[in-house]
Amino acid sequence: MARKSRKGYYVEGEFVAEGSAADQQFRNELKGGAAPSRTELKAASEKLQDLGEELLTLRADLFAGLPLPEKLRDAILEGRRITNFEGRRRQKQFIGKLMHRLDADALEAVAAALRVQRSQSAEDTRRLHQAEKWRDALIADDGQLGPWLDQFPGTDAQQLRALIRQARKEARDPRPGEALRQGRAYRQIFAILREQLSSSAGSPS
Repeated sequence: MARKSRKGYYVEGEFVAEGSAADQQFRNELKGGAAPSRTELKAASEKLQDLGEELLTLRADLFAGLPLPEKLRDAILEGRRITNFEGRRRQKQFIGKLMHRLDADALEAVAAALRVQRSQSAEDTRRLHQAEKWRDALIADDGQLGPWLDQFPGTDAQQLRALIRQARKEARDPRPGEALRQGRAYRQIFAILREQLSSSAGSPS
């Protein structure tokens, strides 16, 4: 028998079940003990719909492990396939309505999966910026190669040196109003650096 969904509302990323200690505390804090207003409940509902929209972008491995009802899972998969703006907008609204039926455990699992994805996305962005800075430093200064190899000894030093020399040759002086042109070696250096940074992040300390 399917577990009956718990009633409640969503506040600042957390599900508050009716009758729980958190619900009582929230009610006491609002307007000297009054129940949440219509405006506050609307804001909570919108946050819940935002969560549903984020599920459209959740990675497949994280999505697969969520305890979602089949109807909601199918609606999310269908939403990912829709490219028409109006059709996608209506599908997001439908997903938002289905999200209101989730119990506390399911909502907590959704929030946790999204936190994992956000954290990993931020780390990926940080590594990309690191690779960009190292690439520019290596091309600009021969003295940067030693520190890089000290930190990432798994790098093919001979290949990296050759690419740095080639990147310097490929660079062209820009015309007025044009950005500096970079060639294939410039992009290959970036790929090598990013791979080393990612491998290092995934290695046990």
